[in-house]
Amino acid sequence: MQNFDPTADYSEIREGVARVCAQFPGSYWRDLDARRAYPTDFVNALIREGWLGAMIPEEYGGSGLNLTAAAVILEEIHRQGCNAAACHAQMYTMGTVLRHGSAEQKRRYLPSIANGSLRLQAFGVTEPTSGTDTLSLKTTARREGDEWVINGQKIWTSRAEHSDLMVLLARTTPRDKVASRTDGLSVFLVDMRAHLGKGIDIRPIRTMMNHATTEVFFDNLRIPADALVGEEGKGFRYILSGMNSERILIAAECVGDAKWFLKKGADYAKERIVFGAPIGRNQGVQFPLARAQAHLMAAEAIVYRAAAMYDAGHNPGVEANTAKMLAADASWEAAEACLQTHGGFGFAEEYDIERKFREARLYQVAPISTNLILCYIAEQVLGLPKSYGEARG
Repeated sequence: MQNFDPTADYSEIREGVARVCAQFPGSYWRDLDARRAYPTDFVNALIREGWLGAMIPEEYGGSGLNLTAAAVILEEIHRQGCNAAACHAQMYTMGTVLRHGSAEQKRRYLPSIANGSLRLQAFGVTEPTSGTDTLSLKTTARREGDEWVINGQKIWTSRAEHSDLMVLLARTTPRDKVASRTDGLSVFLVDMRAHLGKGIDIRPIRTMMNHATTEVFFDNLRIPADALVGEEGKGFRYILSGMNSERILIAAECVGDAKWFLKKGADYAKERIVFGAPIGRNQGVQFPLARAQAHLMAAEAIVYRAAAMYDAGHNPGVEANTAKMLAADASWEAAEACLQTHGGFGFAEEYDIERKFREARLYQVAPISTNLILCYIAEQVLGLPKSYGEARG
């Protein structure tokens, strides 16, 4: 019989990831959540089994897998009730390094990233004043001889405290001196190890979920000239490609979350007896779960379509953004249905629902808000006038 599951060829990956996740039950994550601690043991286990080096070419010690495989890995982590936020940046920043990094940068860093002795988990793009208006960022990189001097600030830079390297976007040419508004930004691969407290200051931000996010300050940080990734001034284009992979991979996580919530909700609805019968026989309980399941199936289809397009060398901006929006909506709808099905027990920490509920809410906002995705689709697909930014009105 023909199999229409777009991830059918990755069943062994699912099984391997599930075996790792089985070692880290809900009690492990609840403890970390209470202490706002980083899941070091979980990340180390993923590294040890080779899952975080999945997209690194075999010649550098990785598995040489594609984005679809990476999406399956992250989906399965979330499907098992774990959370990949502690390490997923290594997946979606990898595309920028692989596609645009120099041979020397790959030789120097990729083997150590693959074996876990070096971590690439920080992605420095967003700033307090510019937010998603990336072209308005104010962090600068000035060339002085054989060095670049970095000054500025990034915010919502998750995992910076637990990363050795950062993919950083900074302005190398003032906006009023570029031919195109998308020019003048450059990407750097920054080795942070020797600069903490000496040009780099990392400050944690406590949030509603345990996400290890921070703000990062650069004060006359000097990095070597060869830290530049690709061509000077073309960084915005590189980052856009990386953002597509980020959208797809986070969408896959949302698919995994939705599957976790729906299984949890359906299982409870079958087992919970009220008025002498399982609550799952009531349409008021069934319908929200069923509707969320339908929306999950639609979201999952576009997620793996976008991943396939990316793997084929396309630039699936519309598909990647649509996947992120639909998957985030599906996971949030599933979270709501699961919590409502459990009633008061859904708020008890021991059921893990309230923790996952908080985690799922993030992706209505990050890494890009639903409203901005709708603006993008309206403009790029429907041909409607741009509703924000300099071109408005």
